[in-house]
Amino acid sequence: MLADLDTGQILFAQDADARRPIASLTKIMTALLVIRRTDPRELVTVSPEAAAPSRRVGISELGLLPGERITVENLLYALLLQSANDAADALAEHVSGSVEAFVEAMNAEAARLGMRDTHFASPNGLDDRGYSTARDLVTLTRAAFEHPLFARIVRTRFREIPSPSGVPRIVQNRNVLLWLYPGALGVKTGFTSAAGFCVVGAAARGGVRLLSVVLGEPGEPFSDAAALLNYGFAAFHRVRLATEGEGLGALRIDGRRVPVEAGASRAALVPVDEPLARRVVPEPGVPFPPAVGERVGALVVSTPEGTLARVPVVVSSVPGPPPPGPGPWWRRAGEAVVHAVATLLAAVFG
Repeated sequence: MLADLDTGQILFAQDADARRPIASLTKIMTALLVIRRTDPRELVTVSPEAAAPSRRVGISELGLLPGERITVENLLYALLLQSANDAADALAEHVSGSVEAFVEAMNAEAARLGMRDTHFASPNGLDDRGYSTARDLVTLTRAAFEHPLFARIVRTRFREIPSPSGVPRIVQNRNVLLWLYPGALGVKTGFTSAAGFCVVGAAARGGVRLLSVVLGEPGEPFSDAAALLNYGFAAFHRVRLATEGEGLGALRIDGRRVPVEAGASRAALVPVDEPLARRVVPEPGVPFPPAVGERVGALVVSTPEGTLARVPVVVSSVPGPPPPGPGPWWRRAGEAVVHAVATLLAAVFG
């Protein structure tokens, strides 16, 4: 899947809702929960269980020792750069008291985010009993990028992490895009035999930030991730579709013309050289007179491929009563009475 990191707009999708094991991409959710529920300066005391490699099948470890005290921030760097599985367990225990309770929190957060095709079974993803989809991973990664600490960590190439021996541990980011793709912003890699090679990659260029998700590659996934990003940057440009307060003419409401304007600003990535169409669609049954600021319709912006946005249309001002006719008031009143009587007689006698 290829998406706009800032708005979530989908630019390309293939099997985007297929449930798959996602290996260490799971750690994006682990990091999101940890960042939301802790202070990065907090000290974590590593339990014997978190330090025991026998709990896990995998070679990606920071080498934590039982009783070691290490900051949340350093564990997050180990988690997201080196994909350290012992860091995932230590953080889970620190946040929720146990790995099992933390996994429950992961699934609750997935439900809150609307990730309908996702289930987590561990904080590290090594078990392959958990699963997600490319679409849900876009949702998750966009939520993680709302936190500056996450964005800063995933674009870091190297990090020195203190160790009890006094010799710092050096962790290196496994995301090859950070070295090879101009404008790369991170995010995370993963691999197990069942999941294949996976990557979530992000990059920025010309004020546009794109997010690519590649799952289940039999070989390295970075080429496909880069191809998706290249396509997005070359084929789309950001266009302002509407500006809040922009006049949109007038709508007929109960037979009267009422001035309206855009009730919000919208922008989207639009295919290069593709024409835009804009039309104002009134809401049925709006009584006259509407209040200023009341929503009375929608501005529908579309391309030949489909609708890009529906922007609320609101009343900018309400016209006053029609101006009085010429002559003194008593003559106008009499004419109104005569007109009303004539109308009544016509209705009765035909």
